[in-house]
Amino acid sequence: MALIAFGLIAAIVILSAVFVIAARNPVHSVLWLILTFCSAAGLFVLIGAEFLAMLLIVVYVGAVAVLFLFVVMMLDVDFVELKEGTLRYWPFALLVGLIFFGELALVWATSGQISAASFDPSPGGETNAEAIGAVMYTDYLLLFQMAGVILLVAMIGAIVLTLRHRPNVKRQNVGEQTGRRRADAFEMKDPAPGEGI
Repeated sequence: MALIAFGLIAAIVILSAVFVIAARNPVHSVLWLILTFCSAAGLFVLIGAEFLAMLLIVVYVGAVAVLFLFVVMMLDVDFVELKEGTLRYWPFALLVGLIFFGELALVWATSGQISAASFDPSPGGETNAEAIGAVMYTDYLLLFQMAGVILLVAMIGAIVLTLRHRPNVKRQNVGEQTGRRRADAFEMKDPAPGEGI
């Protein structure tokens, strides 16, 4: 059953990756890319790497691919003009493709020599996410926390660099709102009959 599932999911990955390149509409290309990522996550689950599968879904599908989709849909990019200059890059693309397939052939040739004795695929064994979490939060805790601080500083820096103070924009004053008295909030009127307020 696992071999059948691997064959089906691998075929979906290959076909959707081809459609990413072959689709004429860029929105369709991004949707095919999302399907490729989800199917590749299924392959990671089959080999017992649930953490990598979750990472692929959360980071690539949830952030990168959706960002690509928003950029493609919101920006008015002339893709016809962009595709006109792609013919001159075909030799470079073929060279990169040959190198890529050479690396795949090298991995395929040496795949029988790799030992998988350290992996325990039994249902009661330690999962991939548990093993990575145990190592990350014990041996590499300081580096993990430093990476989090660096990302926080980068996020704050990006906010500060893009923040623009405009003088004529109404802003909320929380202290003034919470310190407001009842007498300041409303005014009692006693209109005579037949008169407006």
